[in-house]
Amino acid sequence: MISERGMAATRIADVASRAGTSPPAVLYWFDDRDQLLNEALGFSEDRFYDSLTERLAALSTPGERLRLLFEASIADPDWTLWMELWTHALRDSQGQETRRRLDERWRREIAMHVREGQAAGEFDSSRDPGEVALLAASLLDGLALQATLGDPEVAPERLHELTIEAVERFLGSVLPELDDEPDNREREVLAEGG
Repeated sequence: MISERGMAATRIADVASRAGTSPPAVLYWFDDRDQLLNEALGFSEDRFYDSLTERLAALSTPGERLRLLFEASIADPDWTLWMELWTHALRDSQGQETRRRLDERWRREIAMHVREGQAAGEFDSSRDPGEVALLAASLLDGLALQATLGDPEVAPERLHELTIEAVERFLGSVLPELDDEPDNREREVLAEGG
């Protein structure tokens, strides 16, 4: 509901109707719409990471794992929930805390694979893994924002191309192609979580 209508136009009654329950039942679990947004995005992010756990473990190199992280993240350029959270976090401490927690999780995940790739000699070891993660995550956020807004310069294919190209520059290495690139159906499944 929040992705479809936006935070300002989503009422608790709308959420309850979609969920097949009553507004008091929704308010039993969530104090207000703010908490609902924070929990919705947190749940979505948990599903994203859960959907990748086995696939990441099955890959043999840090470059493949990093490629999969970005491939999965950019599979769907609609980041409406994130945009709602970013706007909300400007004036709400709970929203700011949710944003900080989710961003830190994402950057830690990227930095971990960068660190592993540096240790394996796969990536340029002169770059700080945390800095690479911050740059890559920020670039992806900015491009995804433009794609979600329908910028013709950032069509989904261009979002993918620019993100991978930039990450490869940050790493000083080409990320290996994956044998099992997500097809459109898999991209939709992965995108539900990211």
